[in-house]
Amino acid sequence: MATERELNNRIKSIKNISQVTSALAAVSASKASKAQKQVEATRAYAGKAFEILNNLASQPGVGSTGHPLLTVRSDIKSAALILITGDRGLAGAYNTNIVSTAEKFLSALHIPVRIIAIGRKGRDLMVRRGYNVVAAFDGLPDSPSILDVTPIAKLVTDDYLNGTVDEVFVAYTDFINLISRRPTVKQLLPLKPLDFEGMAVSEYVASVDLTGVSERVYSYEPGPAELLDVIVPRFTQLQVYQSLLEALASEHSARMVAMNNATDNAGELVEILTLERNKARQASITNEILDIVGGAAALADG
Repeated sequence: MATERELNNRIKSIKNISQVTSALAAVSASKASKAQKQVEATRAYAGKAFEILNNLASQPGVGSTGHPLLTVRSDIKSAALILITGDRGLAGAYNTNIVSTAEKFLSALHIPVRIIAIGRKGRDLMVRRGYNVVAAFDGLPDSPSILDVTPIAKLVTDDYLNGTVDEVFVAYTDFINLISRRPTVKQLLPLKPLDFEGMAVSEYVASVDLTGVSERVYSYEPGPAELLDVIVPRFTQLQVYQSLLEALASEHSARMVAMNNATDNAGELVEILTLERNKARQASITNEILDIVGGAAALADG
């Protein structure tokens, strides 16, 4: 059994750790709340952009192949995957879950895949496991803007347009609430405005009423084709941005839950160690009493 001094040192150390985990949980809760508000604030914009994109793609003379990013290729030779993870740990199984989901998806593709990693954890794991990581982005702010994801969206868009890849996917953790998260992989390119199921951020535009949208004919200035050249790349940026916001909210909420659990576990461990310390103290006192009694008995016999 450990001595009373050793147990006191362990209790003190665990209490110090619990103070750190409690502070991290409070910080993560604040960041998760802000990230959730960002996600909700951009949903109206995503819905309206989706409606406009549908109308433009269905205008006479445009068709489903009116823009290269809307063109589905029949011969798929290579693909790209944007993998969104965190820059640091202490978030439970958040990073490992999304990496495992991405690996299962990659193993089912059976074609060469270029990995674009957002976050140091995902980058390091994919490099160690031998995947083709062609670009990495880390150090993004806790409250990113659309400008922070513009280089990422431009990279995959250029690769798709010049034929380097034939499909682009994004792997991120879908934020449901502060307790629930879901790792998912969804398609980013080519865009399928008339069949958006399974595309990235499809849940944000699920409530958009598209009844008769293809039958509405508007006069656009400039023409629909010119507007598609602007809107389609921007909508691709929006999908990457929304996916990043989802992942950030999930990361902060996962860290909040993990740190709360760590704080609770530290409290339970302190109680157990306190009980052991009391037992050790009681045993020490008992031994001292026995020594005194024994000494007194020896003196009496003498």
